[in-house]
Amino acid sequence: MELWYLVAAILASVVAVPIDRSKKKEEKQIKPESPDTGLYYDRYLREVIDVLETDTHFREKLQTANVEDIKSGKLSTELDFVSHHIRTKLDELKRQEVSRMRMLIKAKMDAEQGESVQIDHLNLLKQIEHLDPKNAHTFEARDLELLIQAATKDLEHYDQAHHEEFKRYEMLKEHERREYLKSLDEEKRNAEEARFQQMKEKHKEHPKVNVPGSRDQLKEVWEETDGLDPNEFNPKTFFKLHDTNNDGMLDEQELEALFTKELEKVYDPKNEEDDMVEMEEERLRMREHVMNEVDTNKDRLVTLEEFLKSTEKKEFLEPEEWETLDETQIYTEEELRQYERELAEQEAEITHKVEQLKREHEDLQRRQSELDAQKKEYQQALQQMEQKKSQQKDKAPPSGPGGELKFQPPEVAADVRAPVNEPAQVQPEVERLDRAPGHQADHPLPPGHQADHPLPPGHQADHPLPPGHQADPPAPAAHDPEEKQAEEAVPL
Repeated sequence: MELWYLVAAILASVVAVPIDRSKKKEEKQIKPESPDTGLYYDRYLREVIDVLETDTHFREKLQTANVEDIKSGKLSTELDFVSHHIRTKLDELKRQEVSRMRMLIKAKMDAEQGESVQIDHLNLLKQIEHLDPKNAHTFEARDLELLIQAATKDLEHYDQAHHEEFKRYEMLKEHERREYLKSLDEEKRNAEEARFQQMKEKHKEHPKVNVPGSRDQLKEVWEETDGLDPNEFNPKTFFKLHDTNNDGMLDEQELEALFTKELEKVYDPKNEEDDMVEMEEERLRMREHVMNEVDTNKDRLVTLEEFLKSTEKKEFLEPEEWETLDETQIYTEEELRQYERELAEQEAEITHKVEQLKREHEDLQRRQSELDAQKKEYQQALQQMEQKKSQQKDKAPPSGPGGELKFQPPEVAADVRAPVNEPAQVQPEVERLDRAPGHQADHPLPPGHQADHPLPPGHQADHPLPPGHQADPPAPAAHDPEEKQAEEAVPL
């Protein structure tokens, strides 16, 4: 059976392709692509089904299970008998789904209350019905049971949710049309109104639409699509022809394919007056009508027995006329006004948020300007410091090959002259008597030193001498004969 419609019956793809043991092993069976359920956990549901399909024991149990056993969760007890590597894959899928749901919850909370809000993930996970919040690490029988029950419940309300979405779509179209008319002057407004009415009338000009699932509608498919003689119409043959996956049932997709010819009578994508969104809504209405008339056990699947019984009803042989969407009132004027009030509130909220974001943007720009100014000041101060360092480096004393500093003596003043060695002069006798032998006139020398003493090796005249040394030793006394005679003539 088709699991996607068993939960729609939730595990349909597992048994969508029954095992035909009469075929050769070399022939590979092609599994049809499962339709999107529209559920927010659709991917997780598909992956779980794909993994379970690989287990032979679980697959055989599914083929023999009835709808009620699957819906009630009794089938989930068979999970304890699947192989270990299958359980390991299911555990990994569940951990990934828990992580995904936590990220979605975090993103939603951040958008509504801000990033600083602390989130109780465990409490929020309890609101997610397709997972067991008490165990976030392993996939157990309870998880399969919850997944089946949640998908069954959600898919039962899926059609109604789709109808509500379509109603809002139609009201939005009408709201925008009226708002556009308000922006026109009277002449253009009248012309636009006339064009709108003309398009509506043109859309209604189409061939008669047969009631979905009626004999006339099925015979038309038998003749134009299947290429068979309408006088040889056979319900059982028709059922087998359109059971495309050969599972013994007509699922919702297979039923909707039967309505294509009827929809093409009303909708053409090339025509401006035909809306393809309305066409899909019409297809959904047709499928619901057939299911209400034929699907007696409400499992969203049509068995051969149910189909043959429906062909015996009066509604199949003598149906009433089918009312298309353009002949049906989708919404009331009061519902439209309520919707416009909601739009106004949403627009006001969006405007408020835009203004708030604008103020925050301006504040950020101001703070950025302040930071740029501070950065510029810091750069200027750093540049000045670098210049000072460079100037100080240029004035640094020279260094030797080993890095040692070389010190230079201070420059000698211009009026200070270096001592000059002059020849000794003969002083008057009186002066010579007043001075002690071996001393100079103005500055007495220390004992044992002479005024003019030769410099030690390695010393220069301009550099200070070590202690105990004098600049120039005194010149030897002149031995003039006349002078010697004068000294002898002086009375004692």
